[in-house]
Amino acid sequence: MSETSRVAFGGRRAVPPNNSNAAEDDLPTLEPQGVVPRGVNLQEFLNVTSVHLFKERWDTNKVDHHTDKYENNKLIVRRGQSFYIQIDFNRPYDPRRDLFRVEYVIGRYPQENKGTYIPVPIVSELQSGKWGAKIVMREDRSVRLSVQSSPECIVGKFRMYVAVWTPYGIIRTSRNPETDTYILFNPWCEDDAVYLDNEKEREEYVLNDIGVIFYGEVNDIKTRSWSYGQFEDGILDTCLYVMDRAQMDLSGRGNPIKVSRVGSAMVNAKDDEGVLVGSWDNIYAYGVPPSAWTGSVDILLEYQSSENPVRYGQCWVFAGVFNTFLRCLGIPARIVTNYFSAHDNDANLQMDIFLEEDGNVNSKLTKDSVWNYHCWNEAWMTRPDLPVGFGGWQAVDSTPQENSDGMYRCGPASVQAIKHGHVCFQFDAPFVFAEVNSDLIYITAKKDGTHVVENVDATHIGKLIVTKQIGGDGMMDITDTYKFQEGQEEERLALETALMYGAKKPLNTEGVIKSRSKVDMDFEVENAVLGKDLKLTITFRNNSHNHYTVTAYLSANITFYTGVSKAEFKKETFDVTLEPLSFKKEAVLIQAGEYMGQLLEQASLHFFVTARINETRDVLAKQKSTVLTIPELIIKVRGAQVVGSDMIVTVEFTNPLKETLRNVWIHLDGPGITRPKRKMFREIRPNSTVQWEEVCRPWVSGPRKLIASMSSDSLRHVYGELDVQIQRRPSM
Repeated sequence: MSETSRVAFGGRRAVPPNNSNAAEDDLPTLEPQGVVPRGVNLQEFLNVTSVHLFKERWDTNKVDHHTDKYENNKLIVRRGQSFYIQIDFNRPYDPRRDLFRVEYVIGRYPQENKGTYIPVPIVSELQSGKWGAKIVMREDRSVRLSVQSSPECIVGKFRMYVAVWTPYGIIRTSRNPETDTYILFNPWCEDDAVYLDNEKEREEYVLNDIGVIFYGEVNDIKTRSWSYGQFEDGILDTCLYVMDRAQMDLSGRGNPIKVSRVGSAMVNAKDDEGVLVGSWDNIYAYGVPPSAWTGSVDILLEYQSSENPVRYGQCWVFAGVFNTFLRCLGIPARIVTNYFSAHDNDANLQMDIFLEEDGNVNSKLTKDSVWNYHCWNEAWMTRPDLPVGFGGWQAVDSTPQENSDGMYRCGPASVQAIKHGHVCFQFDAPFVFAEVNSDLIYITAKKDGTHVVENVDATHIGKLIVTKQIGGDGMMDITDTYKFQEGQEEERLALETALMYGAKKPLNTEGVIKSRSKVDMDFEVENAVLGKDLKLTITFRNNSHNHYTVTAYLSANITFYTGVSKAEFKKETFDVTLEPLSFKKEAVLIQAGEYMGQLLEQASLHFFVTARINETRDVLAKQKSTVLTIPELIIKVRGAQVVGSDMIVTVEFTNPLKETLRNVWIHLDGPGITRPKRKMFREIRPNSTVQWEEVCRPWVSGPRKLIASMSSDSLRHVYGELDVQIQRRPSM
């Protein structure tokens, strides 16, 4: 052991932390045992002349281990499953007098008891769950081995050596980067913590490199494709680099619970110089607007090459990059979207919306926010640290929202535990439970300092939770995996369980709500197109035999998709007279000029209507958001859609607005078809069209996607995509 590694801590020796996959220290090529007699040449004993790893894309090692899609010329295998290597010696191997073994080493300070130094014994039969190497062929001077790794093995890049025993010591092969071997999580192995027993799910959640992210608003769900690119050149090394940057101990890298928790912290840069800087203020100087990214590859490669966080991300970008990280390492993962997601600052299961006495929202007192939608990830794994039944999908979130054990991260939290209210189980279950289960409480803040609960909406939060369907681009509703149906006995029981386990609920809203008003109010916002006027219709319905007058207040706001208001662009007060057993509609025109000047990148408008019945003093409150329809990019393809052949991709955009767009960036991506590219246009005048042509040469066959995005100073979140079927290259 070197002097540098002999660090004394309070009178005991300690090996320095082994927390870098990239750092290495060579094993000695010669380990003499005692004095070698004069005239004895160790090279005359059995010596290794070469090692073959069968690491081509078409070789059985990569095909059987489902790693043939990785653009990487090293051997990549999955743990707990056997693979083949061949060792050539200087003479025929004789098992009666020759003794050798294979060794795998990771990090700079390898130790056998930490799993960072792995001597692989030669055995007659491989045993399930254990490292071993079985000779399957001896031919002349060559020996072929079937090597099996442990299903709990560290995930990372190992150095490989062959050690030969002689009477006078050990001869070891010298360091050879060509024999480096990546070992990944294995969802195909029953003994692996990430085992998934459905082949279609494995194809979707591990091998699919293109996904669909759902955003928008619950009544106007929008989709965009995302290129995960987990098999692209350099991405696997970057994912290992992310764990190195976190200084994650190598001995913990075989545990998917620890790996996903570290990934959750490292995908955001909030407190650890992680991958992505979040920005929600609509100002993206010195960086790329979140809506302009088409996939994870550019982000991850820039992070590794610059060694600095990449600017900028929002929740779907964090989720997209985190999904790449998880799938690349072999952990089954998917992105989920929660519509009307509660960001409950004090995790009290209540979203408190404070009103002035006139019905207006009190923004100083209202600290909680309801996001139109929020994206996070789910990762599939067993949870041996929890009681039986809480394995399977785990919620993990890399968007920096709240601090968890001193860092901005969230999860893994068992989705099953969240559904049943068992929020006592680690990690961060109370926060996720609140995101999908909080009540919306409307409270009037009186001038005398008292608070009166006016209304409780128990069904607004967690209205719909979705993910991409297996094998298609459609939407799969997974709300029932997080919560029971509203009003069911099980739903009430889950809430009581969560409260018992410490989820706070300080305001007692049970029985506080006034008796149901005799007047109902609702409103509709017509489908709105960016740059056009739109109409909002409020309906009042009098269900009683009494005559009522109503004073109503409308507040129209430009909001971030996080529910935070940027600016109020319209407010209107009006009085309505209601005859007995009648209804009345009030129409409000919203002109394009009122909102266009202040619009944010997701073109989200939020309307808040409160009404007071003058005779009873009852308060009615409703809020709704609408996402304006934004123009799309058009993608066209010319030429043969064949692996290795040139084809021309055209991206086209027409400016539908009455203003000139400036500093326009168009991004183009297509896993297996083209590397991510971008092009700038100084300006696009009203009603004019720009075209961008690129020559692409596909290298992956099968169904593929071309994805494009556009951003400018005044218009963002513009997308386009095209499904293409790439044919195999015809055999000669």
